[in-house]
Amino acid sequence: MEKQIELGKVITTKKKFRYWIGLLLGFGCLVNYFDRINLTVAGQVLMDELSISPAMFGILLSSFSWTYALMQIPMGVVLDRIGVKWLNRVCSIVWVFATGLTAFISGLLPLFILRLSLGVAEAPAFSAASKATGYWFPLKERGFATAMFDMSSKLSNVIGVPMVAFIIAKWGWREAFLVTALISIVYCVWFWMLYRDPEEHPRLSKEELDYIQSGDVQKQVAPGEGSRLVYLMKQRKLWALAIGAAAYNYSFFLFLTWLPNYLMRELHLDIMKSGLYTAIPWACGALSSVLIGGLFVDFLIKRGFDPSKVRKLFLTIGMLLGLAVIGAATTKDTQTAIIYFSIAVSGICIASTINWSMPSILAPNGSVGTVGGFMNFIGNLTAIAAPIVTGFIVGATGSFAIAFVVAGVVMLVGILSITVFLGRIEKIPDEEKKTISD
Repeated sequence: MEKQIELGKVITTKKKFRYWIGLLLGFGCLVNYFDRINLTVAGQVLMDELSISPAMFGILLSSFSWTYALMQIPMGVVLDRIGVKWLNRVCSIVWVFATGLTAFISGLLPLFILRLSLGVAEAPAFSAASKATGYWFPLKERGFATAMFDMSSKLSNVIGVPMVAFIIAKWGWREAFLVTALISIVYCVWFWMLYRDPEEHPRLSKEELDYIQSGDVQKQVAPGEGSRLVYLMKQRKLWALAIGAAAYNYSFFLFLTWLPNYLMRELHLDIMKSGLYTAIPWACGALSSVLIGGLFVDFLIKRGFDPSKVRKLFLTIGMLLGLAVIGAATTKDTQTAIIYFSIAVSGICIASTINWSMPSILAPNGSVGTVGGFMNFIGNLTAIAAPIVTGFIVGATGSFAIAFVVAGVVMLVGILSITVFLGRIEKIPDEEKKTISD
């Protein structure tokens, strides 16, 4: 039972339907990442079958991020115009086809094209989830609500990597793509049936709607009434946040795209063992995302600690832990390397959860999609760079050591951005209000 005090009355909310929405958003991000990691796990098999060099495979791994990053801002603007419901419905159908058709390709070029298509289709997923949580969850619950969808991207590596590795080992890489496409169909149907915005949802009680709307949620505005991209790009907070996202994203995508290959290539594990060992850091990351980035941050805020200071502190701590990636450059021992990776991924996941709660906190009303899209666009520039840079370093040196040091240096840039330039975490003034005050 939840209780809300308002004008001396106790309002009791018997249902928590909003958590079904949170679960739906989380499942969507989980499926979203299944469709990304299938190529990563199949990497060594594809490289051998198609005679792909490490440098070329690095480019292939990054191809998803080319269109994913390029479409962030346009999709964010479209998201603010047409809303979460219809954009996610259409895009989920497209990514089902992009994943499923990969099982039938016979050359490198079609594989590139389908990965580019997948990047377009999945581009609005996280911005849409952030926008939806801004509608469905009061500010004091925003940390856990964000963790529900952000944690899923990490949990996908705990579940998805061993699952895909098992399918590849038993049946083949084509069957792995078919299975992930079938899971995407399940999400597509569920989202189509369940998701509506709070004001129009027939299954949401009036009591719960009142509770949600009393908690400083994002206000829905008419299409075109949100703040413009040009105005938002002038805000230092947005740039600081985006550069921080770019910094931890570099390590995130290095792990996401190259970790199984590193374990097979440099530590000489077979595909099943590499899948199981890869799951360990991501399991630590998923737990850290929920327990620290979500529940503990919400707990401190509910206890009266300053929300801005709490979020900024744990965002910084998370990125400092991400520097453990440098430690992996100093060892050839599997257990030691996994410990370093687990610390680094845990820190990155804490930072990611807090960072993805920011669009619905910082954005003026009606602009969450634009803010999230811009942040994710800048953040994914390093998602493009990390697989390529790592591939060329490994191809040139035969080792991952320098690649891990580069990731640590990039993380330091992000820490500097957050600690020096972010300032107080609070809503950016509406564009009209800002203009009047000037």
